[in-house]
Amino acid sequence: FFFCLPPKSTMGRRPSRCYRYQKNKPYIKSRYCRGVPDSKIRIYDVGAKKAAVDLFPFVAHMVCDEKQQISSEALEAARVAINKHLTKTIGKDGYHIRMRAHPFHILRANKMLSCAGADRLSSGMRHSYGKPIGVAARVSIGQVLISVRAKDANGEHVIEALRRGKFKFAGRQKILKSTKWGFTKFNREDYVMKRKNGELSADGNIVKVNNYHGPLEQSPLF
Repeated sequence: FFFCLPPKSTMGRRPSRCYRYQKNKPYIKSRYCRGVPDSKIRIYDVGAKKAAVDLFPFVAHMVCDEKQQISSEALEAARVAINKHLTKTIGKDGYHIRMRAHPFHILRANKMLSCAGADRLSSGMRHSYGKPIGVAARVSIGQVLISVRAKDANGEHVIEALRRGKFKFAGRQKILKSTKWGFTKFNREDYVMKRKNGELSADGNIVKVNNYHGPLEQSPLF
């Protein structure tokens, strides 16, 4: 006589609505919490990320309007959707996408058996502390999720791409046109004036403030 246990099958991945709200403390990968699945999003800068700071003055942001958790799968899906639309409309060298939310919070699930006779095998709510199943970003109201810089002529395409990316996230997001120059912290008028004065100098895709240290002869004010 052979005694066979029923086939062991665990339930599938839970939908993200189970992990939408920030209910627990931040729980990150550490030497105590190992065996965490890799994040689905691996690339945070897409497009012409080395384009000079003067090339792309227009910038728009997708801003979160809820305190929630966004899974790494959703962040990757939004990145792909935005990148696809901009590549089709502007061309792959006409924009720079930067993902501003990073998923460090670990999501857990108490795996349950869902096969025939599972009630005899499973332990119910005993030892119910779950195993890591994925990672998510904890975001707050007013936090920037995604920023895109491009030329002024392509502003409408950038806003449409961000609108399409919004559909990958739960909750409410807002799309804001920034008054800053690209990914810098300076307003457009100040940026143009300071670049002419020599107070700012381009440093790749950002800008460097000249603090006038060093020999007097090398200073633009001399």
